Amino acid sequence: MSKLLSSLSPPPTGWSSATNFCNWTNVKCDPTNSFVTAIDLDSAAVSGTLPPELNQLTQLQSLNLQKNSITGTLPSFQNITTLQQILLDDNSFTSIPDNFLLGLTNLQTFSISQNYKLSPWEIPNYLSESTNLVNFFASNSTLKGTIPDFFNFFPNLQNLRLSYNDLTGSLPGSLSGSEIQNLWLNNQIQGLSGTINVLSNMTQLSQVWLHANAFSGGIPDLSTCENLFDLQLRDNKFTGIVPPSLMNLPNLVNITMQNNRLQGPYPEFSSKVEATIGITNSFCLEKPGPCDPQVSLLLDIAGSLGYPLLLADSWKGNNPCQNWRFVNCDSLGKNITIVNMARQGFSGTISPSFANLTSLRNLVLNDNKLSGSIPSVLTSLPQLQNLDVSNNNLSGEILVFPANVKFNYGGNSLLGKNESQGCCDGAGANPMNADGSSSKASSSIGMIVGVILAVSIFVGVVMFVSYKVHLKRRGKIIGRVEGLEEGKGKPKTNFMIKTQSQNSGDHSQKGESMNSFSIEILRQVTNNFGEENILGRGGFGVVYKGVMVNGTKIAVKRMESGAATKGLKEFESEIAVLTKVRHRHLVALLGYCINGNERLLVYEYMPQGTLAQHLFERQDLGCDSLSWKQRVTVALDVARGVEYLHSLAQQSFIHRDLKPSNILLSDDMRAKVADFGLVKNAPDGNCSVETRLAGTFGYLAPEYAATGRVTTKVDVYAFGVVLMEIITGRKALDETMPYEKSHLVTWFRRVIVSKDNLKKSIDPILEPDDATYESICKVAELAGHCTAREPYQRPDMGHAVNVLGPLVERWMPTRPEEEEASSSSGIDLHMNLPQILRRWQDDEGSSRMFYDDDLSFSTQSSIPSKPSGIKDSVSSMDCR
Repeated sequence: MSKLLSSLSPPPTGWSSATNFCNWTNVKCDPTNSFVTAIDLDSAAVSGTLPPELNQLTQLQSLNLQKNSITGTLPSFQNITTLQQILLDDNSFTSIPDNFLLGLTNLQTFSISQNYKLSPWEIPNYLSESTNLVNFFASNSTLKGTIPDFFNFFPNLQNLRLSYNDLTGSLPGSLSGSEIQNLWLNNQIQGLSGTINVLSNMTQLSQVWLHANAFSGGIPDLSTCENLFDLQLRDNKFTGIVPPSLMNLPNLVNITMQNNRLQGPYPEFSSKVEATIGITNSFCLEKPGPCDPQVSLLLDIAGSLGYPLLLADSWKGNNPCQNWRFVNCDSLGKNITIVNMARQGFSGTISPSFANLTSLRNLVLNDNKLSGSIPSVLTSLPQLQNLDVSNNNLSGEILVFPANVKFNYGGNSLLGKNESQGCCDGAGANPMNADGSSSKASSSIGMIVGVILAVSIFVGVVMFVSYKVHLKRRGKIIGRVEGLEEGKGKPKTNFMIKTQSQNSGDHSQKGESMNSFSIEILRQVTNNFGEENILGRGGFGVVYKGVMVNGTKIAVKRMESGAATKGLKEFESEIAVLTKVRHRHLVALLGYCINGNERLLVYEYMPQGTLAQHLFERQDLGCDSLSWKQRVTVALDVARGVEYLHSLAQQSFIHRDLKPSNILLSDDMRAKVADFGLVKNAPDGNCSVETRLAGTFGYLAPEYAATGRVTTKVDVYAFGVVLMEIITGRKALDETMPYEKSHLVTWFRRVIVSKDNLKKSIDPILEPDDATYESICKVAELAGHCTAREPYQRPDMGHAVNVLGPLVERWMPTRPEEEEASSSSGIDLHMNLPQILRRWQDDEGSSRMFYDDDLSFSTQSSIPSKPSGIKDSVSSMDCR
């Protein structure tokens, strides 16, 4: 007790070393006055630290230190088995030892809420020894990790409060059937996820706060929770129909449901319930009433799939024939004729409700994760022509459809197998071998082994031939690049890079040759790479402005001569990507130059510089700031460009360095994504590819920074950071800010919890009115989703386009074909690259074209990272 007295400042009132500690104010001892049993310093206005000797108070039953300013490391209370109550909330403790609650078998109440300065800690699993626990409070205490699945050890637990922390994962199953009455888990930084189905068996619940998380799926039936009076579900990802039982809870007086993706009929609560429904859900109507019958059927189908968020985001309104994703209707726009949900990763079962869509002709469900049986009622669909359920996890019998129905069910290994047969083929009794095994099974196994062996040999031959072809082409590429290097701009052999093509207005229609500029021409148009023409500097080198004889402006990226290896890799990568993709929101590559150690790339010129310059350097450059309409338009342009890279081109790519300095602006403030030196081929499906870490700190997705494994979701994360910068006018990393605000994503996640905080955090230049503020809130919500810690929690770029599209006044060109033209670049994109560059040949008289129909360019080299914060721009700001 003397140690405790000396460590607190000022000394608590009534405490003095001159008197026996059992006589100190608010200190209680046992009847012998030998052992301290209780210390109560509630709101005593003391600071200082707690000495480790506190764990020597072996008879301590109650320690009450809340509402003070005590700092430092908490002492361990290990094995003080008499302890029943520990109240530490509203202090400034900095860390917790691993064993601080170990062995407290009689602990009933523990509270450490409102300790903001604690180092991140996790709820210890050994707490399960405290089987008498009644109250556990740890809000705003920097908790991280998952909630342990140990609530079956706490038969008396009534209050669990863990709000405002960084807990992740799902609700543990052991909560089901517990005696908890008050459950507060709201406002986690990243968000708890998964369903909340365990609540349906928590019959003692009276107050539940789950808002501001990432919970998904449907709201469960809570009809057994008759004591529930307050239910906070807002700001999550709940989908599905609001169960009627929720509207009939006898004691419910308050419920919030806004900012979810709830579907079906608009819920109607009694007048005694304060219900906040909001306008951001996906109800079929804006007021109570039944949905269209086809809508109800589709929602039944969605229910069998667990109400996927993807369907909730795209199935809105009361007419499924109006742009509902995966659904097509007849020419009159009345009856559903096609449902195509192939390759969406859906789990769950196939709903019998499909059979009630009587006009259905095509039902495509292949390559998902569906289980269970195929409903036999589907055989009665009168107009069905095609049913594809291949490559799922279906079981049960193989149905027999009419002869006119094409039925594809391959890739379901359990389909057509009963339990006794296991994985054997056929039905009924099989002939038996002498040893009791099935001869039919044996022959089937032999056939399978033979097929596998044959396929293995075939694959081996194909791989060997492919490898030899790869080596041959790699040698041809190296030889031809060397020829270019030795020839000082005049190659010994022809050089052409083929491009992928699709029949789309957003990119090239056929393979295009790449123009080779002479070094003399590029020196001439850039005034011998004069300092006055420098647009930017980056890891690759320097970017210069050039003006052709006809007045057309270009941007020339010149590799620094001392960075040959690194520059060659980025040089190759930019050419490899930009000759395969062409889109109005991706910067156009016009040509290249190789002359000795010189390597240069020529791009279209973007006169209004980079988004970074407009957001962060406008005062130094003397430019007008971007309006909100301009900012959200830029965001939509970028989203469309990256969506094309990810999923709309024939070959998918990951940019890996999306940031404002790589977003270029035209005179009309339309955006194009630039700098493709770090691009990687996107992997198929949900797998990821491991690569060297590259990019810029502040924009790196957590899983990429930690493991080096990359998917398209790393671009989605970086895009979310860009959205945050657009909203706040702040950089992703700003060392001039206080530490707790220097990392934009971490700070922004705390901001968007409260709309008041968000309003204070908007770039003050914007001064939004109500309509603009509503738009900003939607973009802020999208930014939060894009920067979710787990990749699977982030949307794809198509979703970002869908969110941003309605916020931007649709840009309509005079003629549809003008959508590919750039009004400010001086480049006619109606022409293909050879046509563009031949026109330049006529103007300049010395550019050369080279062709080789046999050569496709590819690069297998890893791409080094660029230093954080270094610009690599092909643009210049011209605000005069």
